[in-house]
Amino acid sequence: MVKIDNIELPDFPLLLAPMEDVSDPPFRALCKEQGADVVYTEFVSSEGLIRNAAKSVMKLDIYEKERPVGIQIFGANLDSMLQTIDIVAESKPDIIDINFGCPVKKVVSKGAGAGILKDVCLMEQLTAEMVKRTNIPITVKTRLGWDHDSIRIVEVAERLQDVGCKAIAIHGRTRAQMYKGEADWKPIMEVKNNPRMHIPVFGNGDVDTPEKAMLMRDEFGLDGCMIGRASIGNPWFFKQVKHFFETGEHLAPISLEERVEAARRHLQMSIDWKGEILGVFETRRHYTNYFKGIPHFKEYRMKMVTSDHSEDVFAAFDEVLEKFAGYQFTE
Repeated sequence: MVKIDNIELPDFPLLLAPMEDVSDPPFRALCKEQGADVVYTEFVSSEGLIRNAAKSVMKLDIYEKERPVGIQIFGANLDSMLQTIDIVAESKPDIIDINFGCPVKKVVSKGAGAGILKDVCLMEQLTAEMVKRTNIPITVKTRLGWDHDSIRIVEVAERLQDVGCKAIAIHGRTRAQMYKGEADWKPIMEVKNNPRMHIPVFGNGDVDTPEKAMLMRDEFGLDGCMIGRASIGNPWFFKQVKHFFETGEHLAPISLEERVEAARRHLQMSIDWKGEILGVFETRRHYTNYFKGIPHFKEYRMKMVTSDHSEDVFAAFDEVLEKFAGYQFTE
């Protein structure tokens, strides 16, 4: 068993990573159904939240069926982050996660996200003060360091643990790498192997097959893995990994009917939650993966990703079922 404070999780839990414009309530619901053990919200700006920005406030919507669920926040100003803790606590998440890893320029330029990797003392101070502010477990998601020459993740993880952080998820790249190259899990293993570490250490980065998840578990000895891009348009990834762990075999390919049904539900839940315009627009990024592998699919994909009206997208789903009836996916 793995525990985040008093939250009991199965051995080697699978966590849905916080992803902007991806890990919203509709997608989290689908991933939870398919075996995600913990799900995280999109990251929430502390400055946006204390100014009551509609988009930031909306990200605090969580539902009982998602639990355990974490709300992730980012910022670099202590007072703003403490105010954010008070606001977020009202939504009663199981976990509050601090984003010390987002590499995007508009976040980093404000000293937040991965920008704070340049100031480990501030990183430690923010974590310590936020832990003092709430009884909700505080966790951290971060990267190996700012660049290759400033990797101090073993020290950083220990310092965060010592001020009350209850778990740490580490992406195996530096900020300088962004999402390029391969993730390096060896420094994450060094964190886990530090005899002073006693909180869960989760790996993140490039887990896109069940075999890689097993490698992270068995060869690198981590406590669990956080899955991001591999789940986009593929909420079944969690179930695929767990099936592989249990049987050593790959789960049978997801059928066309299952894919269409999931895409329908995803779109409808998105519309119900955020309205027609945003619901249609923000679900588009998933369709390529939902139907990945179908030959001569461009015409239908274009309908899905260019239509501004949900009835047109739903009609495209019907066409796909009719046109490709009987198609057998190979993976």
